[in-house]
Amino acid sequence: MKILILGAGKMGSFFADVLSFDHEVAVLDTDPQKLRFIYNTQRMTDPREVEAFAPELVINAATLKYTIPAFEAVLPYLPETCILSDIASVKTGLEAFYRERTRPYVSTHPMFGPTFASLNDLSSQSAIIIAESSHLGKVFFRDLYHHLKLNVFEYSFREHDETIAYSLSIPFASTLVFASVMKHQDAPGTTFKKHMHIAQGLLSEDDFLLTEILFNPYTPGQLTNIREKLKELLGIIETKDSERMKAFLTEVRINIQ
Repeated sequence: MKILILGAGKMGSFFADVLSFDHEVAVLDTDPQKLRFIYNTQRMTDPREVEAFAPELVINAATLKYTIPAFEAVLPYLPETCILSDIASVKTGLEAFYRERTRPYVSTHPMFGPTFASLNDLSSQSAIIIAESSHLGKVFFRDLYHHLKLNVFEYSFREHDETIAYSLSIPFASTLVFASVMKHQDAPGTTFKKHMHIAQGLLSEDDFLLTEILFNPYTPGQLTNIREKLKELLGIIETKDSERMKAFLTEVRINIQ
């Protein structure tokens, strides 16, 4: 299959590496510096080059802020039968975008990032395929993700964004709050160092990625839950209520089993 990847960032480079040995792959990025370490693929910097390549599938790996603009830049040069796809972490706006087009599409979300995941062993990681996607697109990505040993789930657009608000927004927000009040420690404990490592990894991600995930319309509800639990914990600590603390810890242990 002829596959065009939009964006030569971390995930774009990862998909190019994974797919280039079994497919004819091209990578388009307007910044030629990002294409320096892309190999075994055709490299493009101008959307007009796409027409001659005539891809059968486009994988949009541009950052969230530029996902739709990246599609719009290449649409005039794509065959009508070309399948559009994205790997965006938040699907807000994409459902409407696809519905306004006549081309088939498939929307997925590999639930891992190069910062924390071991790309050599993804068997403990997951991927989501959007249920409204076209059949052929779903078949392609299901086969690809199974080949990568990912655990694959199928959600609707709405279910996906609700899940992301829970699984990403909560840890992102909690880490940001921790990092915002931390002070330098000359002799940090093990737990502190682990939290520090997570915070450093999170803050190495693209600001637009962090912003869009936190701006998910379902995030405020999850943060309200955090605020209520923090208020409850603060009350327990202020009153030094051992029985309530024991019950609180028991509830938390049940949650993480």
